[in-house]
Amino acid sequence: MIRKALAAPCPLFFGLVALLFTLPVHAAPTVKTTAGAVFGVEDSSAQVVSFQGIPFAAPPIGDLRWRAPQPPAPWSGIRAADHPGASCMQTTADERLPWTHEFLVHNQVSEDCLYLNVWTPQLSSSANLPVVVYIHGGGFVEGSGAVQIYDGTNLASTGLVVVTINYRLGIFGFFAHPELAAESPHHAAGNYGLMDQIAALRWVQANIRSFGGDPDRVTIWGQSAGAFSVGALLVSPEARGLFTGAMADSGLSLGGLPIKDLAAAEADGTKFASDHHAASLHDLRAMSAEELLKAQQQGGRFSPNIDGWILPAAPPELARRRAGSDVPVITGYQANDGLLSMPPLHSVADYEALARQRYGSFAGEYLRLYPAASDAAMVKAAIEASRDRDRVSMYLWAVSRGQSVHSPVFTYYFDRGIPWPQHPEYGAFHSGEIPYFFRNLKLLDRSWQNIDHQVSDLASAYLKAFASSGTPDAKGLPTWSPVGKDLPRTMEIGERTGVMPLADKAKLDFWTRYFHSSESQHAPLF
Repeated sequence: MIRKALAAPCPLFFGLVALLFTLPVHAAPTVKTTAGAVFGVEDSSAQVVSFQGIPFAAPPIGDLRWRAPQPPAPWSGIRAADHPGASCMQTTADERLPWTHEFLVHNQVSEDCLYLNVWTPQLSSSANLPVVVYIHGGGFVEGSGAVQIYDGTNLASTGLVVVTINYRLGIFGFFAHPELAAESPHHAAGNYGLMDQIAALRWVQANIRSFGGDPDRVTIWGQSAGAFSVGALLVSPEARGLFTGAMADSGLSLGGLPIKDLAAAEADGTKFASDHHAASLHDLRAMSAEELLKAQQQGGRFSPNIDGWILPAAPPELARRRAGSDVPVITGYQANDGLLSMPPLHSVADYEALARQRYGSFAGEYLRLYPAASDAAMVKAAIEASRDRDRVSMYLWAVSRGQSVHSPVFTYYFDRGIPWPQHPEYGAFHSGEIPYFFRNLKLLDRSWQNIDHQVSDLASAYLKAFASSGTPDAKGLPTWSPVGKDLPRTMEIGERTGVMPLADKAKLDFWTRYFHSSESQHAPLF
């Protein structure tokens, strides 16, 4: 009897099975790219879909090391884009104050690293949302599009498509050698990291509409080394037509990163090869990524050079030739960027010696304008001088750019320091603006105040307005006017937001004369 009951068909059981098969299944959001389909992850609370770890180029390994990026191999099926790809080769650290864990790379590092990430609030090819492509900083030796503070979810929720990218770093991204130039069809060597950035922008042009973005409204945005990259892309003929606006945090100015010509970069590469017993390019490519990274740490600094192709000449000369992109630009500095370039000062004598080293024949006037009678006054004077110098330098860069392009330049000075009772000495430090623009304050365990959220709302609104229309000046926001030749002022963003002078008249005159002199070649980067 019991056996019969167990064996008998149960109408209720079959009904439940049928119901399960007819319930709708929530499919992962999927997009087809030029190389294949990818599925992402939906954040229902933010109403944003993310796609992470999408290859925009083939892995630059083996014979592709130190070559221009090649298209990614197409794939069949649907590729998971639910986590970031590896970051490019670099050394990592848990923190390096003032940069805490959230600002640094913590995922796997590899030579196979040419991946990007996309966040979109509207997955429709007809959405035509403005696009922001973020280029990370890190001195061209570290950083990644996967760094936590660059998470694009909250910024995308305002109505932007946000993209973060990786690019080759250090010796992998900027190594030059005569044999590399000989095998290049452009007779160029180095600048592979810049080539990666251009390849990522070409991927955006080909694919971003499928993610809800408008390829005719693409703003590139970089910070520190990313800002230098933005400056290089602005004047590079190879990047023309790939973006419609540019933003550079810390920043674009007359005191830019020194850049070598190809011959000097090749000489550095030849010496590196000799120092590490590599007799040929074949030997160098045979070295493991780990061996190269270790060798770089033992001595060797690799950064962009005037390669004759990506950068046919120095950026100021390319700007004069109108070789690059005539697009609107925002550039700005943080109040304490100058701390990066300030060596330890133990006495007023140290301060005066530094002034003579940096400012040469201008040192006496500098010390009269920024006097220091005590150690406490010395630190205050040095910081004040660096702030005036940065504001004037970026203003002069903007005026110079205006002589060769028609599009406006907008400048800002960000002076809201992240509230950090344990380290008040850092203030508005280098990179400290990033969580405000990305709307990522909650990622940091800090004593946030209402003003911080207001600054974040305002900064991200300016960015959205600029990406949307080419001007940050939008209805409901404090007026932000472009730079004018006879209007030496900038936009202050912080506890107070509004127009501010660059410096008082005497100091403005001093810095203008200094940057128009040969002495300015000794100016610090920040």
